[in-house]
Amino acid sequence: MDALATLIAVIALLASLANVGYHAALGSAARGRAGGGEVSTWVRGKVAPTAGATLGALVALLMSGGGAVVDVLAVLVAVGSAAVAARTLQSTRGRFPTTR
Repeated sequence: MDALATLIAVIALLASLANVGYHAALGSAARGRAGGGEVSTWVRGKVAPTAGATLGALVALLMSGGGAVVDVLAVLVAVGSAAVAARTLQSTRGRFPTTR
């Protein structure tokens, strides 16, 4: 069970770090363009959920080395963190779709 919980926590951490990277790149591009104020403001508003998802995934990774009960809690925290990261990314991509 430890290996499975660790794997799920690592996947959640990678998903949340990808979310952080996307928002960082989007904010950086918005700051470099005229009229990017709305996007920049939106990205700054997403800092708390993005950081919370990353912190939750880190906590889940730390918890995944415990016993069976702690492993189940780690999986639940990891899945919740990944869901928050996915929802945050989806709302940002829905508001500012790419057209290529």
